Amino acid sequence: MFPETLLQLDRAVFLLFNGSDSLFLDRLATLLTSGLAWMPFYVALLYLVIKNNDTMPQIALTIVCALSCVLLADALADGIVKPLVARPRPLNDPFFKDAVDSVTSVWSASYSFFSAHAANTFSLAVFFSFLIRHRLAVIALMVWSAVNCWTRLYLGMHYPSDILVGLAWGFLVGWLVYRLYQHFRQRLSPDINYVSSQYTPTGYAIEDIDIMLTMLSFTFLYATLYAAWGN
Repeated sequence: MFPETLLQLDRAVFLLFNGSDSLFLDRLATLLTSGLAWMPFYVALLYLVIKNNDTMPQIALTIVCALSCVLLADALADGIVKPLVARPRPLNDPFFKDAVDSVTSVWSASYSFFSAHAANTFSLAVFFSFLIRHRLAVIALMVWSAVNCWTRLYLGMHYPSDILVGLAWGFLVGWLVYRLYQHFRQRLSPDINYVSSQYTPTGYAIEDIDIMLTMLSFTFLYATLYAAWGN
């Protein structure tokens, strides 16, 4: 499934990102790879959606679309491709695991190709980027997804090719779901182009986006402090 030349390149690039002798980075990656660490950010996204949609059908449509991103991204990765390809994770590969710098508390018996973390986070990042249309928010969402991808490489859970394919699938899912969102959104209410310094072109209030960005920054700050001084 993976030609030897590509496999060697994959492993070489993987080793550039995998592990370190830093307890700080071990703690940081372990915390940030967990979905629970991002709960304040998810709550802020939910608040943003509820606050900036006028009716319950509009709110429900946006939430269902966001959940669909995760379900579609995850279903193909974990439900279909991983069992079919059956590629061991770097830290489980009997021919490579001795070269992997792993963290003792992090382990998984599931397969590596392709990364559901990359697909899930990037599908949400793409969907909300199209939805919000705010430059700083787009940058923040991309950074959030990139950090999740970095943790998977650092912890020895995925090869770079797993991440790249996950990102490609995540982009496709996020874009397709947004197109479906547009189709149904137009049936609920006509499109309005906002021309105001207080709103994005799609009608999302800048002050509410700032709350979302603050919660994301808070998560990074908390994770950094925990990694530096946590037990």
